[in-house]
Amino acid sequence: MNKFLGFFIASFLIFQVSFSQEIAENTIEVEAAEKIELSWVPTYKEALKKAKKEKKPVLIYFTGSDWCGPCKILDDKLFHTEKFKSLSDKDLVLLEVDIPRRKDLVAPAKMKENLYLQKKYKVKAFPTLMMVNHRGKKIAVKKGYIMTEYYYPFFQSVINRY
Repeated sequence: MNKFLGFFIASFLIFQVSFSQEIAENTIEVEAAEKIELSWVPTYKEALKKAKKEKKPVLIYFTGSDWCGPCKILDDKLFHTEKFKSLSDKDLVLLEVDIPRRKDLVAPAKMKENLYLQKKYKVKAFPTLMMVNHRGKKIAVKKGYIMTEYYYPFFQSVINRY
């Protein structure tokens, strides 16, 4: 009887482990498939140039990608949605200014530019969403995390005035 019980428990555990790995792999595949890619411009200078050419405001997203909890939520709930992608592709030039604690996450030249922009625009709160014109003049700011749907009226008001 003990051998039968031992065999049953071992079989059950093996089944559970193999099944849970399958679920985890499927979840990772689904998350990767649903990830929406935005058209972030690599540098500030290029963002301003593109904004002038396309007559759009620049949305600068100041984030601490590896340490800022609200930034991670905003990234997930706002930036990786079809609704935001549609709006940004049509009406915005996007620039991400990441200030991570782990310096290896951002190339040294980009980190230098990011720190310069943080200082230039006096950004102390994360996340900060800032809209600037093609000359780099600040036209609107939203600091901290709020419910995702409240960002859209902010974006739309700037776009309509631009």
